[in-house]
Amino acid sequence: MPWGHHAVLLQAVKDAPTRHWYMAQTVAQGWSRSVLQAQIQGGAHLRQGALVNNFADRLPAPQSDLVQQALKDPYIFDFLTLEASFRERELETSLVAHLEKFLLELGQGFAFVGRQYPLTVGENDFYIDLLFYHLKLRAFVVIELKRGDFKPEFAGKLNFYCNVVDDTLRHDSDAPTIGLMLCQNKDSVLAEYALRGIHKPIGIASYELTRALPASLQSVLPSIETIEAELSSPNAAPSPDPT
Repeated sequence: MPWGHHAVLLQAVKDAPTRHWYMAQTVAQGWSRSVLQAQIQGGAHLRQGALVNNFADRLPAPQSDLVQQALKDPYIFDFLTLEASFRERELETSLVAHLEKFLLELGQGFAFVGRQYPLTVGENDFYIDLLFYHLKLRAFVVIELKRGDFKPEFAGKLNFYCNVVDDTLRHDSDAPTIGLMLCQNKDSVLAEYALRGIHKPIGIASYELTRALPASLQSVLPSIETIEAELSSPNAAPSPDPT
């Protein structure tokens, strides 16, 4: 690992076990120094494996542990610029448009298969929001995106998609398909109840489009009120002549 990475870790991470975790992840995932800094700022060590899931009940060891460590909660999509009233399809489109950054946030091993991936069951057509294949887990990963709060019925639909993918796409050498539900907000107790009786391995996590600025930065940035006062001041510089 380059010295620049060590310098970042020594300055930003004081706890030795946490620093060792970031060192191991940097080597395993090939993080650049800027990516390492972003992961530290995003608290990656606290988010890894933190999602509500039923992996231990639906997957054999050590696959269940590997799957849990490959996923996180929350996911941070601060590279997106969406209005507060965005639609799920806009989120999906934006993530694909920024696929490189999206894959970086998902973590090493994810290979993009398709968006609105079609499934035909009988005479009915269904479409998976995002379909991935995880090269290390050797399993398909079905991702469903939801705006707003998690609802129990979401788990049933994701379970259905995983069943169909297992029957139509999975090879004999593949591990069981994994479902990942991403919502803006989730009640962990509600999510745990929703997963009881679900037969496919599913994780439920939240996502954030932006994160609050650190207090150190908030203190040096002007507020909206300050900016408006400056603009309305009679001493404010005149706007340039458009001609």
